[in-house]
Amino acid sequence: MNTRTTGLIAFIILCAGWRLAASEAAPRTAAKQVPGVIIDYSPASSKLYIGSPSLAVLPNGDYVASHDFFGPESHEHQSARSLVFLSSDRGRNWKRVAEIQGAFWSSLFVHRGALYLLGPDRHHGNILIRRSTDAGETWTSPTQAATGLLRDQGEYHCAPMPVIEYRGRLWRGFEWRNPPQAWGINYRAGMLSAPVDADLLNATNWTSSEFLPSDRAWNGGDMGAWLEGNAVVAPDGSLVDVLRVQTKSPDEKAALVHISDDGKKAVFDPNADFVSFPGGAKKFAIRYDPATRLYWSLANIVLERHRANDPGGIRNTLALTCSPDLRNWRVRCLLLYHPEVKKHGFQYVDWLFEGEDLIAVGRTAYDDDEGGAHNNHDANYLTFHRFPNFRRLTMKDSVPVE
Repeated sequence: MNTRTTGLIAFIILCAGWRLAASEAAPRTAAKQVPGVIIDYSPASSKLYIGSPSLAVLPNGDYVASHDFFGPESHEHQSARSLVFLSSDRGRNWKRVAEIQGAFWSSLFVHRGALYLLGPDRHHGNILIRRSTDAGETWTSPTQAATGLLRDQGEYHCAPMPVIEYRGRLWRGFEWRNPPQAWGINYRAGMLSAPVDADLLNATNWTSSEFLPSDRAWNGGDMGAWLEGNAVVAPDGSLVDVLRVQTKSPDEKAALVHISDDGKKAVFDPNADFVSFPGGAKKFAIRYDPATRLYWSLANIVLERHRANDPGGIRNTLALTCSPDLRNWRVRCLLLYHPEVKKHGFQYVDWLFEGEDLIAVGRTAYDDDEGGAHNNHDANYLTFHRFPNFRRLTMKDSVPVE
């Protein structure tokens, strides 16, 4: 191998943040191929697919990651199962520390020194919150309203979305399916919030906004659903719920639902509150960076060569995107890519700022010794990634697109 080739390989690894490692559960041959550090692996033959990646950093600097299982063998509609992992060396190695029954689509977050897990107990379930004070090894039991059963009427939907602190409250987006039929079209967008100094396990401390239905006539009739909303503070200081929009057209959108200061009202103008968003038909997380005064996201954009209808099913490219105002988004760098679309995906990425870097976990559909993932949606890996010096990345730093 000549010096030029060696330098090119090193450059690609630096820009993409790829760290190749294998967990005990992963095949050695697969570990040589899969981008990132493999945290967990579940082959397609198990009919247990890896979903809902989430990431938190503990006060001592350790990382905690989680995921749930979905698929034919998962019991996701009765009582879903999630796993929790810990890394004490900045993501290079991971160990499983807990298994939680009754946790689905859930977010990890740290508040006042404790670790929390917030989300439904099952597919379209009740909202539960758990607390851990020992780095995720043991958790409280949300059996009643005083111990973490926040909403018990069922039919809640979400993904591992950001929990943010603003104006003395914590905020987190949810959807409520009403009427309880079908996927997506009956999702109503809303927000839950609680005072920052309250007992977060007590349901009475949480306020729900109204949950707004969507309309199939919106967006020129191209409106399948809105879902997986982000709690974000807009440039004018107002709170918005920025949602993924399911469309048939390849022109991807996000929707901005405005939440009142008291957390009770939700307002959406279909003529003004749809925005063009690269990757908007898939789950994305948005976070604000005071250093650049930009909103950043990791999203599954669709390159021109893959452009097609039903963009929600195209997940083979992960890009770094940013916006000054939540309405005008641009792609800064391509971070992960595979040329084959049907069985490869870098999706549902949860991420955090860490100094000059972004750290992230994602559900990854990729090659293994058994023929790969079931499809690009039904992931067989949970992977960790570090993207160094993200603020400096440009399209010139992108991974190769073959």
